[in-house]
Amino acid sequence: MTAPEAAAATAATAAQTATTATTATTAEILVAAMAREIEDGAVIATGVASLLAILAIAVARATHAPRLTYIACVGALDPEIAALLPCSEDLGYLDGRSGEVTIPDLFDHARRGRIDLMFFGAAEVDAAGDTNLSGAGPLERPRVKFPGVAGAASLRRWVARPVIVLGRQSRRNLVPRVQVASTSDRGRRTRLLTDLGVFEVGAAGADLVARHPGCSAAAIAERTGFAFRSAHPLPVTPVPSPESLRAIRRIDAGGLRDRLVG
Repeated sequence: MTAPEAAAATAATAAQTATTATTATTAEILVAAMAREIEDGAVIATGVASLLAILAIAVARATHAPRLTYIACVGALDPEIAALLPCSEDLGYLDGRSGEVTIPDLFDHARRGRIDLMFFGAAEVDAAGDTNLSGAGPLERPRVKFPGVAGAASLRRWVARPVIVLGRQSRRNLVPRVQVASTSDRGRRTRLLTDLGVFEVGAAGADLVARHPGCSAAAIAERTGFAFRSAHPLPVTPVPSPESLRAIRRIDAGGLRDRLVG
Protein backbone atom coordinates (compact mmCIF):
# COMPACT_ATOMS: atom_id res chain seq x y z
CA MET A 1 0.00 0.00 0.00
CA THR A 2 1.37 3.40 -1.00
CA ALA A 3 1.56 6.33 1.42
CA PRO A 4 -1.43 8.11 -0.17
CA GLU A 5 -3.44 4.86 -0.04
CA ALA A 6 -2.52 4.35 3.62
CA ALA A 7 -3.55 7.91 4.43
CA ALA A 8 -6.85 7.43 2.63
CA ALA A 9 -7.52 4.18 4.51
CA THR A 10 -6.75 5.89 7.84
CA ALA A 11 -9.10 8.75 6.97
CA ALA A 12 -11.84 6.32 5.99
CA THR A 13 -11.46 4.43 9.28
CA ALA A 14 -11.62 7.69 11.25
CA ALA A 15 -14.74 8.76 9.37
CA GLN A 16 -16.36 5.40 9.97
CA THR A 17 -15.58 5.62 13.72
CA ALA A 18 -17.02 9.12 13.91
CA THR A 19 -20.17 7.97 12.13
CA THR A 20 -20.51 5.06 14.54
CA ALA A 21 -20.18 7.39 17.54
CA THR A 22 -22.99 9.62 16.30
CA THR A 23 -25.36 6.84 15.19
CA ALA A 24 -25.05 4.39 18.10
CA THR A 25 -27.81 4.77 20.67
CA THR A 26 -27.28 4.75 24.43
CA ALA A 27 -28.57 1.18 24.55
CA GLU A 28 -26.20 0.07 21.81
CA ILE A 29 -23.22 1.63 23.58
CA LEU A 30 -24.10 -0.23 26.78
CA VAL A 31 -24.72 -3.57 25.05
CA ALA A 32 -21.41 -3.27 23.18
CA ALA A 33 -19.65 -2.49 26.47
CA MET A 34 -21.20 -5.59 28.01
CA ALA A 35 -20.15 -7.70 25.04
CA ARG A 36 -16.54 -6.50 25.40
CA GLU A 37 -16.47 -7.91 28.93
CA ILE A 38 -16.77 -11.41 27.40
CA GLU A 39 -13.56 -13.14 26.33
CA ASP A 40 -13.42 -15.73 23.59
CA GLY A 41 -13.67 -19.21 25.09
CA ALA A 42 -15.34 -17.98 28.31
CA VAL A 43 -18.24 -19.81 29.97
CA ILE A 44 -21.18 -17.41 30.49
CA ALA A 45 -24.50 -17.95 32.25
CA THR A 46 -27.66 -15.87 32.50
CA GLY A 47 -30.46 -15.85 35.06
CA VAL A 48 -33.98 -14.49 34.89
CA ALA A 49 -34.74 -10.99 33.54
CA SER A 50 -31.50 -10.92 31.54
CA LEU A 51 -32.45 -9.65 28.09
CA LEU A 52 -29.52 -7.22 27.81
CA ALA A 53 -27.13 -9.96 28.90
CA ILE A 54 -28.54 -12.39 26.33
CA LEU A 55 -28.14 -9.77 23.61
CA ALA A 56 -24.57 -8.99 24.69
CA ILE A 57 -23.69 -12.70 24.66
CA ALA A 58 -25.16 -13.11 21.17
CA VAL A 59 -23.25 -10.06 19.94
CA ALA A 60 -19.98 -11.31 21.46
CA ARG A 61 -20.48 -14.71 19.83
CA ALA A 62 -21.16 -13.06 16.45
CA THR A 63 -18.08 -10.85 16.67
CA HIS A 64 -14.98 -11.44 18.81
CA ALA A 65 -15.94 -14.48 20.94
CA PRO A 66 -17.23 -17.25 18.66
CA ARG A 67 -15.96 -19.97 21.03
CA LEU A 68 -17.82 -18.83 24.17
CA THR A 69 -20.02 -21.34 25.99
CA TYR A 70 -23.45 -20.10 27.02
CA ILE A 71 -25.69 -21.59 29.72
CA ALA A 72 -29.23 -20.13 29.55
CA CYS A 73 -31.56 -20.11 32.56
CA VAL A 74 -34.18 -22.12 30.63
CA GLY A 75 -31.80 -25.08 30.79
CA ALA A 76 -30.16 -24.78 27.39
CA LEU A 77 -26.47 -25.22 26.63
CA ASP A 78 -25.31 -23.05 23.72
CA PRO A 79 -28.73 -22.29 22.23
CA GLU A 80 -28.90 -20.40 18.97
CA ILE A 81 -29.95 -16.79 19.42
CA ALA A 82 -31.14 -15.77 15.99
CA ALA A 83 -33.40 -13.08 17.49
CA LEU A 84 -33.84 -11.54 20.93
CA LEU A 85 -37.13 -12.76 22.41
CA PRO A 86 -39.22 -10.54 24.74
CA CYS A 87 -38.70 -12.73 27.83
CA SER A 88 -35.42 -14.28 28.97
CA GLU A 89 -37.36 -17.38 30.09
CA ASP A 90 -38.93 -17.86 26.65
CA LEU A 91 -38.70 -21.51 25.60
CA GLY A 92 -37.50 -20.26 22.23
CA TYR A 93 -34.09 -20.07 23.90
CA LEU A 94 -34.06 -23.87 23.85
CA ASP A 95 -33.79 -23.83 20.05
CA GLY A 96 -30.57 -25.16 18.60
CA ARG A 97 -29.15 -26.17 21.99
CA SER A 98 -26.28 -28.64 22.08
CA GLY A 99 -27.35 -29.98 25.47
CA GLU A 100 -29.39 -29.34 28.59
CA VAL A 101 -28.30 -27.94 31.96
CA THR A 102 -30.49 -28.01 35.06
CA ILE A 103 -30.56 -25.21 37.64
CA PRO A 104 -28.75 -27.47 40.18
CA ASP A 105 -26.14 -28.15 37.49
CA LEU A 106 -25.68 -24.40 36.97
CA PHE A 107 -25.12 -23.81 40.68
CA ASP A 108 -22.74 -26.76 40.86
CA HIS A 109 -20.67 -25.46 37.95
CA ALA A 110 -20.53 -22.00 39.54
CA ARG A 111 -19.50 -23.38 42.94
CA ARG A 112 -16.71 -25.37 41.29
CA GLY A 113 -15.40 -22.23 39.54
CA ARG A 114 -16.52 -23.22 36.05
CA ILE A 115 -18.54 -20.05 35.26
CA ASP A 116 -16.27 -17.26 34.05
CA LEU A 117 -18.72 -14.36 33.90
CA MET A 118 -22.30 -13.52 34.77
CA PHE A 119 -24.21 -10.25 34.51
CA PHE A 120 -26.36 -9.18 37.47
CA GLY A 121 -29.07 -6.53 37.73
CA ALA A 122 -30.18 -4.63 40.83
CA ALA A 123 -32.75 -2.17 42.12
CA GLU A 124 -30.05 -0.44 44.19
CA VAL A 125 -26.25 -0.51 44.27
CA ASP A 126 -23.96 1.26 46.72
CA ALA A 127 -20.28 2.20 46.60
CA ALA A 128 -19.31 -0.97 48.48
CA GLY A 129 -20.93 -3.04 45.74
CA ASP A 130 -23.84 -4.33 47.84
CA THR A 131 -27.00 -4.71 45.78
CA ASN A 132 -30.68 -4.67 46.69
CA LEU A 133 -33.12 -6.92 44.85
CA SER A 134 -35.48 -7.44 47.79
CA GLY A 135 -37.49 -4.33 48.60
CA ALA A 136 -37.76 -0.71 49.71
CA GLY A 137 -37.99 -0.06 53.41
CA PRO A 138 -37.11 -2.39 56.29
CA LEU A 139 -36.90 -6.05 55.38
CA GLU A 140 -39.37 -6.94 58.14
CA ARG A 141 -42.03 -4.63 56.68
CA PRO A 142 -41.07 -3.44 53.17
CA ARG A 143 -43.04 -0.64 51.51
CA VAL A 144 -42.37 -2.12 48.06
CA LYS A 145 -41.27 -5.62 47.19
CA PHE A 146 -38.80 -6.06 44.32
CA PRO A 147 -38.58 -9.20 42.13
CA GLY A 148 -36.30 -10.98 44.58
CA VAL A 149 -32.84 -12.47 44.85
CA ALA A 150 -33.37 -15.90 43.22
CA GLY A 151 -29.84 -17.34 43.14
CA ALA A 152 -27.93 -14.07 42.85
CA ALA A 153 -26.64 -14.04 46.45
CA SER A 154 -24.71 -17.27 45.89
CA LEU A 155 -23.91 -16.99 42.21
CA ARG A 156 -22.38 -13.53 42.55
CA ARG A 157 -19.81 -14.89 45.01
CA TRP A 158 -19.14 -18.06 43.06
CA VAL A 159 -18.67 -16.91 39.46
CA ALA A 160 -15.16 -15.88 38.51
CA ARG A 161 -16.18 -12.40 37.43
CA PRO A 162 -19.58 -10.87 38.25
CA VAL A 163 -20.58 -7.70 36.39
CA ILE A 164 -23.46 -5.50 37.60
CA VAL A 165 -25.55 -3.74 34.95
CA LEU A 166 -28.02 -0.84 35.38
CA GLY A 167 -29.85 0.32 32.29
CA ARG A 168 -31.03 3.61 33.79
CA GLN A 169 -28.62 5.21 36.24
CA SER A 170 -30.06 7.61 38.81
CA ARG A 171 -29.69 8.65 42.44
CA ARG A 172 -32.50 6.24 43.21
CA ASN A 173 -30.48 3.18 42.20
CA LEU A 174 -26.88 4.31 42.87
CA VAL A 175 -27.32 5.03 46.55
CA PRO A 176 -25.13 5.79 49.59
CA ARG A 177 -26.29 2.55 51.21
CA VAL A 178 -28.72 -0.08 49.95
CA GLN A 179 -31.87 -0.51 52.01
CA VAL A 180 -31.48 -4.30 51.96
CA ALA A 181 -28.19 -6.02 51.13
CA SER A 182 -29.48 -8.85 48.93
CA THR A 183 -26.02 -9.61 47.53
CA SER A 184 -22.58 -8.65 48.79
CA ASP A 185 -19.07 -9.49 47.61
CA ARG A 186 -16.69 -7.11 49.35
CA GLY A 187 -13.68 -9.34 49.01
CA ARG A 188 -13.04 -8.13 45.45
CA ARG A 189 -13.76 -5.23 43.14
CA THR A 190 -16.84 -5.52 40.92
CA ARG A 191 -17.44 -3.92 37.55
CA LEU A 192 -20.60 -1.79 37.32
CA LEU A 193 -21.85 -0.79 33.86
CA THR A 194 -24.60 1.80 33.42
CA ASP A 195 -26.09 3.80 30.59
CA LEU A 196 -23.67 6.63 31.48
CA GLY A 197 -20.35 4.99 32.25
CA VAL A 198 -18.29 2.36 34.01
CA PHE A 199 -17.57 2.10 37.74
CA GLU A 200 -15.57 -0.26 39.92
CA VAL A 201 -17.17 -0.82 43.34
CA GLY A 202 -16.08 -2.65 46.47
CA ALA A 203 -15.05 -2.39 50.10
CA ALA A 204 -12.67 0.51 49.33
CA GLY A 205 -15.46 2.55 47.70
CA ALA A 206 -16.37 3.43 44.14
CA ASP A 207 -14.22 4.57 41.22
CA LEU A 208 -15.53 5.99 37.96
CA VAL A 209 -13.18 4.45 35.40
CA ALA A 210 -14.80 5.52 32.11
CA ARG A 211 -17.63 7.58 30.69
CA HIS A 212 -19.67 6.67 27.64
CA PRO A 213 -19.47 8.86 24.52
CA GLY A 214 -21.63 11.95 24.93
CA CYS A 215 -21.70 11.73 28.75
CA SER A 216 -19.73 14.16 30.89
CA ALA A 217 -18.27 13.46 34.32
CA ALA A 218 -20.50 16.25 35.70
CA ALA A 219 -23.65 14.64 34.28
CA ILE A 220 -22.64 11.29 35.77
CA ALA A 221 -22.08 12.92 39.18
CA GLU A 222 -25.55 14.48 39.04
CA ARG A 223 -27.10 11.03 38.65
CA THR A 224 -24.95 9.22 41.22
CA GLY A 225 -26.08 9.00 44.85
CA PHE A 226 -22.81 7.74 46.32
CA ALA A 227 -19.40 9.40 46.54
CA PHE A 228 -16.80 8.17 44.05
CA ARG A 229 -13.27 8.80 42.88
CA SER A 230 -12.64 9.56 39.22
CA ALA A 231 -9.73 8.87 36.92
CA HIS A 232 -7.97 11.95 35.49
CA PRO A 233 -8.15 12.20 32.58
CA LEU A 234 -11.32 10.12 32.45
CA PRO A 235 -11.24 7.58 29.59
CA VAL A 236 -14.13 7.36 27.14
CA THR A 237 -15.74 4.00 26.46
CA PRO A 238 -14.93 2.79 22.93
CA VAL A 239 -17.78 3.27 20.49
CA PRO A 240 -19.39 0.08 19.16
CA SER A 241 -17.63 -1.24 16.10
CA PRO A 242 -19.62 -1.35 12.86
CA GLU A 243 -19.59 -5.14 13.17
CA SER A 244 -21.05 -4.97 16.69
CA LEU A 245 -23.72 -2.49 15.61
CA ARG A 246 -24.79 -4.71 12.76
CA ALA A 247 -25.04 -7.69 15.11
CA ILE A 248 -27.04 -5.73 17.72
CA ARG A 249 -29.51 -4.44 15.16
CA ARG A 250 -29.90 -7.82 13.45
CA ILE A 251 -30.41 -9.84 16.64
CA ASP A 252 -32.65 -7.22 18.29
CA ALA A 253 -34.48 -5.99 15.22
CA GLY A 254 -37.51 -5.15 17.38
CA GLY A 255 -35.54 -2.66 19.49
CA LEU A 256 -36.17 -4.27 22.88
CA ARG A 257 -32.84 -2.82 24.09
CA ASP A 258 -34.14 0.75 23.87
CA ARG A 259 -36.97 -0.05 26.30
CA LEU A 260 -34.47 -1.19 28.92
CA VAL A 261 -31.78 1.49 28.69
CA GLY A 262 -31.70 5.26 29.15
